[in-house]
Amino acid sequence: MTHVRLDLTHMAHGGEALGRHQGKVIFVPYALPGERVVVEIVQDKPAYARANLVQVIAPSPRRVRPRCRHFGDCGGCQWQHIHYEAQLQFKGTILTGQLQRVGQFARPPVRPIIESASPWGYRNVAHLVAGEAGLGYQAAGSHRVVPVAECPILLPALEKLLADFELDFPDLAEVTLRAGAHTGDLLVALRVRGRLLPALEIDQPISCVLVARGAPPIVVCGHETLEEEVKGRRYRISPESFFQVNTEQATILADLVTEALSLTDEDVVADLYCGVGLFTCLLAPLTERVIGIEISEGAVEDARHNALDLPNVTIQQGRVEDVLPTIDEVLDAMVLDPPRGGCSPQALEAVTRHRPDRIAYVSCDPATLARDLRILVDAGYALRWVQPVDMFPQSYHVESVSLLERWAVKRSGPIGAPDKATARIAPNTSKKEKNTWNSTSPKSRK
Repeated sequence: MTHVRLDLTHMAHGGEALGRHQGKVIFVPYALPGERVVVEIVQDKPAYARANLVQVIAPSPRRVRPRCRHFGDCGGCQWQHIHYEAQLQFKGTILTGQLQRVGQFARPPVRPIIESASPWGYRNVAHLVAGEAGLGYQAAGSHRVVPVAECPILLPALEKLLADFELDFPDLAEVTLRAGAHTGDLLVALRVRGRLLPALEIDQPISCVLVARGAPPIVVCGHETLEEEVKGRRYRISPESFFQVNTEQATILADLVTEALSLTDEDVVADLYCGVGLFTCLLAPLTERVIGIEISEGAVEDARHNALDLPNVTIQQGRVEDVLPTIDEVLDAMVLDPPRGGCSPQALEAVTRHRPDRIAYVSCDPATLARDLRILVDAGYALRWVQPVDMFPQSYHVESVSLLERWAVKRSGPIGAPDKATARIAPNTSKKEKNTWNSTSPKSRK
């Protein structure tokens, strides 16, 4: 393997530091901009190369000692070696850079990042894989299982559960540990390859669910679900349902979505990719009606349960691109909270056909966010602001909420905003005018 001495200059999307050698970009994990290092080239492509860090000759003052002994082998965290304030700076820079390069926004309106009050001990879920040497996480870029005895980004109750967890069962494939940060609920979901039941000995007040292929979940003890609380409201969460991994920061996301949509009691809102109804249920008391759309059957059942006391909420199951075009009523505002891959082109087309006045886009990936924002802006929306939120300390991942508003005229000015002399915000449709749209397909709107 080739060894190269390198001066690192930037932090790339993906969490690796980069430098240049003989005109080629080289990506180096577990390093920092400003460092002089020796690296070993492990992947050499025509346009770039990837390398492993061999030696830090001149360390950055922002380098710190990782807290976890598994760091660097386990693929769960990428940035434990970086001072937290520097992590925040890098995330803001990466988000802005992706909006510029991928989204072609010359001056993206990115706000200062909102830091996490708890950079450690925040994560409310752990997805572990059963390996020959025990439970662990997969190594970065590999299917190799790294057994872990600790995980300092987990909530303390979950880290204790991980340390105490002992299970000798050959058919065990995966284990999911979940905790309610505000409720104290604990749930263990065991995924097995066959249908045999393991022998369990549990000395803690937890729920345990067995998930076997081709069979409904079996409650071994306790309950099939757990509950979490956000902004005074309780949410039921099934083992397979998505919920934000950082409960404290999820509260901030909810506040940002509410700020962005500026709802009135006459508005109708669509919450796309609604999961268990986090935003759906919090927005419902502020407006006339909320329609949630979610593909996961388990999450839909959770969302409907969570909204039982909210008569103005409807949850529909299916893909956004299939369900949204069937909705005939006027949608004044939308929440988009897609998975890491972003929205499909068909889903974005369905969104723009409905022409909501305001869109709050919740994203966990700057690259797919930039791609989707560009499509929405080109379809007649102005990007007002992008608020990054540090949902995932000690990793390169960054959450954000973006506000888009629909313009009444076609953009002719700088990228990301219409020409100031001709652009104006489309006024909200009156309730009387709304009623005239109810019998009209969104496809027929001009």
